[in-house]
Amino acid sequence: MSIKIAVIGLGYVGLPLARLFATKFPVIGFDINGQRISELNNGIDLTLEVEEDLLKSVLVNKPSNEIGLYCSNQLVDIADCNYYIVTVPTPVDKHNKPDLTPLYKASETVAKVLKKGDIVIYESTVYPGVTEEECVPVLEKMSGLKFNEDFFAGYSPERINPGDKEHTVEKILKVTAGSTPEIGKKVDDLYNSVVTAGTHLAPTIKVAEAAKVIENSQRDINIAFVNELAKIFNILEIDTKAVLEAAGTKWNFLPFKPGLVGGHCIGVDPYYLAQKALEAGYHPEIILAGRRMNDSMGEYVASQVVKLMIKKEIVLHEAKLLLLGVTFKENCPDVRNTKIVDIVHALKGYGINITIYDPWAKPEEVKHEYGIETTQVLPNSKFDAVILGVAHKEFAALDLKSLTKDSNVIYDVKGFLSDVVDGRL
Repeated sequence: MSIKIAVIGLGYVGLPLARLFATKFPVIGFDINGQRISELNNGIDLTLEVEEDLLKSVLVNKPSNEIGLYCSNQLVDIADCNYYIVTVPTPVDKHNKPDLTPLYKASETVAKVLKKGDIVIYESTVYPGVTEEECVPVLEKMSGLKFNEDFFAGYSPERINPGDKEHTVEKILKVTAGSTPEIGKKVDDLYNSVVTAGTHLAPTIKVAEAAKVIENSQRDINIAFVNELAKIFNILEIDTKAVLEAAGTKWNFLPFKPGLVGGHCIGVDPYYLAQKALEAGYHPEIILAGRRMNDSMGEYVASQVVKLMIKKEIVLHEAKLLLLGVTFKENCPDVRNTKIVDIVHALKGYGINITIYDPWAKPEEVKHEYGIETTQVLPNSKFDAVILGVAHKEFAALDLKSLTKDSNVIYDVKGFLSDVVDGRL
């Protein structure tokens, strides 16, 4: 039987994956955002994950059984697919509880066209058990088909790193799993046909789900450790960057740096694992301690900047501050779960007037997501303080001294600047 793939959700994960599969298979990229579909079919990806020429090289004009990618928001266009790959986001709510709503809705969409023999593969990051205990029942209920008899499931966790043009989807080894050993082999073969880095077939879907969620939990905990070190060394008046450079001369020292931990992965995934542990009756102390530490860093940065401003006798309620960067990471337009907003909220509590400049972030998206005004044009004025919050490449060429009044505060959150700073993490 020939393979025809539907990728459900065309964001930072789904689009690069759909583009890659479209080099060997007929692929329908499905997304409910009509404007996004129109842009993609014209070769425009506003997430900047897939270059225009690369995207246009696989696009076809209509849904067909020929190799290539057609993007659509019409259910009828994915009805004859036999592999459905779900790549929707898995956020947390305001109480940091997992929000599976996008997964439920995507599963409902697939269920409407699910047929005997079809395989549904999930890539979204979840806690162990979500695929088979949460998503599969939705598929069964709405399709009327029976799991592992009429249709099957797989799991292959996404490993996309937004903004990274070196570690692209085909160059990152892919973990795979299926709901039966035979389906696991089919899922593994599918990914192995396009992922040049190879695949690792996990014995069960739950093992693959757990493997993904601990990847980012491990990084979260390591960053939390160096964030705590930064706080300690700041009190002791020791240069954290110099300490880490010295310690890094040992061959097995892990080179993590302090900073804000946001985004859709590291700042979210540990809460998924913690939720499952709590449901099982175990309180995950280290995971949640790491989250508390990293979630506190925005307010900590704000407090350090305020202290420096007070030392220089700057009147806070009249002060003008320039914040460089609002995205969750450098050289990327992604503002999901950015911890820069924590700095903004904390500083506004002191009555400081804040201007946020970010050449990568779309002001309308930031406004919609956080109710915060930003600009993509560097202001032509002097400020009492400047915070470098994101290490965009454009900021390396800035003369920060020219942006501040005489002897005022420059704070480097990312350890990006070599000199002229008053403080850094």
